[in-house]
Amino acid sequence: MSAPIQPAVVGATGYAGFELARLLLQHPRLRKPLLLGRDGEGSDTLDLSEVYPHLSGNGGCPIQRFSWERLQGVDVLFLSTPHEVSREWVPEAVERGLRVVDLSGAWRLKKPEHREVYGFKNGSARAHHIDDTAVYGIPELHGDSLPQAQVVANAGCYATSVILALAPWVRAGLVDLEHGVICDSKSGVSGAGKQPTAKTHFVEVADNLSAYSVFGHRHTGEMLEQLGLGASQLQFTPHLLPIPRGILSTIYVKLARPASSGELEQCLRGFYAAKPWVRVFGQARLPQIKFSLQTNYCDIGFAVSPDGERAVLVSCLDNLLKGAAGQAVQNMNGMYGWDEREGLQ
Repeated sequence: MSAPIQPAVVGATGYAGFELARLLLQHPRLRKPLLLGRDGEGSDTLDLSEVYPHLSGNGGCPIQRFSWERLQGVDVLFLSTPHEVSREWVPEAVERGLRVVDLSGAWRLKKPEHREVYGFKNGSARAHHIDDTAVYGIPELHGDSLPQAQVVANAGCYATSVILALAPWVRAGLVDLEHGVICDSKSGVSGAGKQPTAKTHFVEVADNLSAYSVFGHRHTGEMLEQLGLGASQLQFTPHLLPIPRGILSTIYVKLARPASSGELEQCLRGFYAAKPWVRVFGQARLPQIKFSLQTNYCDIGFAVSPDGERAVLVSCLDNLLKGAAGQAVQNMNGMYGWDEREGLQ
C-alpha cells in the first residue's frame, strides 16, 4: 500500500461537509483530515464534535482558521464552500500544486451560457484554464479522466440522479430527443444547505410539497452538457420534499423506436456492469428514497408502456452522499487509482 494521503476539508460544519469529514475519518488510505474554517470560522478550541456530537470519540476533530500556509503537506483539498468562494480559491490551490475536489458548482459547466446562472465575473486566465480542464465528477461517466485530474468538479445532486438514469439510453440512441424529456425531481430539505431561509423553515416545509426554480435551476446546464442535449430537449422541475434527505427523480421519455423491457433493462445493466455504486432495479421493482438513504448508491428502475413506445425512469440517491460527499470520496479514489468502494462501504 502506498503512503497515506493527507486530505484537507474547508466547510466541514455544513451538512455535506460533515458527511465528507465523517467518510474521510474512516478511509483506510488517508491520514486524519485537516479541517479548516472560512470567514473567520475556526479556532484553537473549536472541534467538529461540538457541532456534530456524532463524531465524539474520534480523538478530536479541531477546526482551524483557514490559511494557505496551513495547507503545506496537504495532497488533496476538498472544498465544501459556496460557489463564489470555490471560484476564487481553486486557482490559488492549483497554483500551489494541490489537487482539488470541489463540491460547489464553480467549475462544473463548460459553456459560458450555462455558467450565467451563477453570475460569475470574468475570471483570470487561470480560471479559464480550469473551466476547460476540470473533470466533471461523475465517476461512472468520467472515471478514465480522474487519475490525471488536478481539479474535479463534483456533480450536482439533482444532476447526478438525472444524468445517471438517462445516459445509457441516450448514448444507445433509444430516446426520441426531439420529442423532449421531462424530469420531475424531488429532494429533501438538506439539499438547500444548512443556512436557514424563509422557504426552508420547518413551518414552511412540513406537510407541504412545492416546486421551485422552474426554467431556472442551476443544475439544468449540467444535465444538458453531460447528456448532449439542447435546452428545448429537456424540462427539469425540482420540488422540495418535507424530509431531511434523499432525491427521487421521475423521468418521462418517448422512445426512438418500440423497445421491450428486456432490451431497455439490458442497456442499463450493460452500461453499469462494472460500476459498483449504481444499482439497476430494472422493471421488477421501482426504487424508493429509503432504499438508498445513508449509502453511496444511485438506484435506477423503469417502467415501459404496453406498446413499447414510452418509458418512465425512476432514479433515487442520498443527496448528501452520492449527491455530494460520497461521490467526492469516490472521485478521490479514482484520482489516486484506488477501488471506487474504499472508505464508502
